[in-house]
Amino acid sequence: MTAVNPPIRVLVVLPARYGSTRFPGKPLADLLGRPLIWHAYEAVRGVPGVDRVVVATDDARIADEVSRRGGEAIITTGEHATGTDRLAEVARHVDADIYVNVQGDEILSTPDMLAPLVDAFLKDPSLEVGTLCHPLDDLADLNNPNVVKVVRDHGGFALYFSRSQIPFVREPGAHLKVPAGLFTRHFGIYIYRKAALLSFPELPYSPLEDMEKLEQLRFLQAGFRIKVLTTEHSAYRVDTPGDLADVARRMAAGR
Repeated sequence: MTAVNPPIRVLVVLPARYGSTRFPGKPLADLLGRPLIWHAYEAVRGVPGVDRVVVATDDARIADEVSRRGGEAIITTGEHATGTDRLAEVARHVDADIYVNVQGDEILSTPDMLAPLVDAFLKDPSLEVGTLCHPLDDLADLNNPNVVKVVRDHGGFALYFSRSQIPFVREPGAHLKVPAGLFTRHFGIYIYRKAALLSFPELPYSPLEDMEKLEQLRFLQAGFRIKVLTTEHSAYRVDTPGDLADVARRMAAGR
């Protein structure tokens, strides 16, 4: 009798490009004796509810390194405009109910960061797209365009994502009266039902996405509800060689 593989409910995909403008070859950069992409891979492998983890890459060197270490990698085309487009390509070839997008240059500090998001989608089939946010404690980040902010409705669904300060504090000194948790920083970790993910490349042009350079706004402008859960945990993000050195120090110190 031929063995039948069990269906995949939750698949985590780590997009990893070799040709980063600011840091070429970043996924293979050495971090405490192992490639950056392998740290990211191992961080999500232990998340409860996750059935399978794959690296989606446009480069055979990355795929070979992941495979050599016992992981799984899929070669995708190098023509995708966004990480979500790359994930949609994976979804056309690997069948699952739920897909989780964790960037290959972002290392979760703990599986507890992702577990509640996966659990919410396993329990509530009405959820289509989801992501995470973190309390924004440093108010100087409110005006930093590299720090993406999100505001939510009372049900925890996104009203808007922006690189600008949202909500805007109109009156001088009013920030002292802002309720705790009103300012939140968005984490670029996403979760999708298969149908929602496959629809992404076909959604109408989004001027909001084009203006802010935030792909999740294409979903939002098309009418999808994006569930945003709060996490108290953090992740190690590497964008530049300087970030790599800083992350190495933080990980070695356990913070």
